[in-house]
Amino acid sequence: MLKNYKTSYKRPSSVKAWILVLASLVVLLLGGVWAVRTWYFNNLRPLSSSQSTSYFTVVSGDSVHTISLNLQHTSLIRNSKAFEGYVRNNEIQNLQAGTYVLSPSMSVQQIVKKMVNGEVAKNLLTILPAKRLDQIKQAFRDASYSQAEVDAAFNPDNYRGHAALASLPAGTTLEGYLYPDSFQKQADTPATTIVRESLDEMEKYLTTDITDGFTAQGLTLFQGITLTSVVLQEASDPDDQSIVSQVFLRRLKQSMKLESDPTAFYASALAGVPRGLAIESPYNTYLHLGLPPGPIGNVTKNALKAVAHPANTDYLYFVAGDDGVVHFTHSLAEHEEATRKYCTKLCQ
Repeated sequence: MLKNYKTSYKRPSSVKAWILVLASLVVLLLGGVWAVRTWYFNNLRPLSSSQSTSYFTVVSGDSVHTISLNLQHTSLIRNSKAFEGYVRNNEIQNLQAGTYVLSPSMSVQQIVKKMVNGEVAKNLLTILPAKRLDQIKQAFRDASYSQAEVDAAFNPDNYRGHAALASLPAGTTLEGYLYPDSFQKQADTPATTIVRESLDEMEKYLTTDITDGFTAQGLTLFQGITLTSVVLQEASDPDDQSIVSQVFLRRLKQSMKLESDPTAFYASALAGVPRGLAIESPYNTYLHLGLPPGPIGNVTKNALKAVAHPANTDYLYFVAGDDGVVHFTHSLAEHEEATRKYCTKLCQ
C-alpha cells in the first residue's frame, strides 16, 4: 500500500530575514554613496578642454550660492551644487571680490583657489550688473578718470547713431544701456572708448528674439529694457527672473501697481534721501501705476530674456526670504503669510 507523505516547508527564521533586509539596505546605501561621490567628483572636473577665457566678477557681498549659480550660467563650471559642496566641505569662507580671468578648462578646485588668493585680473574697468548710472560713473572715477572726462564720456550725444541707442528717447541719459562687463583699460584709454565698448555689448544682446519677445508682451524696446532693469534688481537667479517677469507683466495687464522696492529705492537715490517706500516720485511704483519713466539700472542678457520670454505661471506676488529664496504666491493673503514665514529680517 502506498503511503502519503506531506511535503514540509520550513520558513526562514525571522533572524535570517532581518539579516537579508539589512544586507540589502547596506548594499543600497553603499551604492548610493558611491553614486553621489561619483557625481560630485565628476562635477568638479573642468567643463571642457576649451582654452578660451572670459572675465568673471565676484561682487562684494555675493553669497557662495550666487557665485556658483553665476559660474554655471556663464558656462564655467558643470554644476553649481557641486561648487557649493566643495566650498562647504573644505570650510572655505574667503572668496574674494573682484574680476577674474577664468576658463572652462579650469576645475572647481582651480577656480576656488584663484578666488581665495584674490588673483584678480589687472588693467580692467568693470561695470557691474544692476547698477545705476551714477554708480557706474563712480567706477570710472575710481579708475582714475577725472570728473570732466566722465561727464563728457557719459553724454549720449557722443554716440549718436549707435544701434544700441535706437530706442533711447531724446533728452534722456544712458541709464540702463551700459552693458555690464570688464573692459581692458590702459593708462591712455579714453573713457569714451570703454563706454562705446559697453554699448557694443548691449547691442549684441538686443537681438531680434529679444525685441520680438518684448513686442509680444506689449512692450516697446525702451519699456522692455525698463522692466528688465526692475526684474534684475528683484532677482539675481535667471530661473526666478522669468517668474518675477511674469508677475510684473500680469500686474501691468490687470492695472495693478508693480509695488517694486527697487523702484522706490532708485527714487530715493535720485533725491539723495535715505531709502524708503513712500517717497513721491514717478519712479515709485508703490504710488504710481505702470512702469517707471525709464530704467533704474543696467541689465543682463538673462534678465532681457526673462522679460522677452516670461515663465508660464500665474502668480501675482512674490517675496525674497531671509535665506535668499524667492517665494511666489497667488493672493494677497498667501503673500502676507509667506512674508511672515520667510522674511522676518529683510522685510522689517
